[in-house]
Amino acid sequence: MSQTAALRLRQAIARTEDATRERIPIGRRPEEADDLLGTFATDGALGFDPFPFLQAIHEAGSRAVVIGQVAGIMHGSTELTGDLDLLWDGTPDEAHALRDALASCECTELPDLDRSQVGYRVTGASGDLCTPALPWGAMDVTPCLASAETTRDPAGFTIRYAALDDLIRMRRALGRPKDHRRADELARLRT
Repeated sequence: MSQTAALRLRQAIARTEDATRERIPIGRRPEEADDLLGTFATDGALGFDPFPFLQAIHEAGSRAVVIGQVAGIMHGSTELTGDLDLLWDGTPDEAHALRDALASCECTELPDLDRSQVGYRVTGASGDLCTPALPWGAMDVTPCLASAETTRDPAGFTIRYAALDDLIRMRRALGRPKDHRRADELARLRT
């Protein structure tokens, strides 16, 4: 199992830290991101470190899949982000594993995992937990769970993330300006 995708993410997190070192909080949360710049322009980018939560997901036995811009970065996108979005199957077993991972990362307000999309916040990261029940335009994202790629982080845990073609289709299905731009970038990475 390759470490390339995990190393890309580690490099992007270091770039995020460098780029935000002098930034002063403005009170704009990741869920308030605009459809053009995304969460990198919010306070979510300040201190953004998804690795403790990704490790907790692995240790809890969760099969959640990284989606959104973090998955894009893992495929080689150069745009930075300030949130970690995950796709999970919505089953009770997976909900239990995600609750364990959230609790181990100091999530003081456990989200309602009976919803198709719910926000979460842990030390170092926040984002959305999404199930296939969430409307994705005309796209059924259920197969994305089975086709996810894996990478081994140098710290010794596995990260599951959306396959490149699935991620491009997800971006196009969402259709916001940042999604079109990022889908085009990802499509260029394929060639």
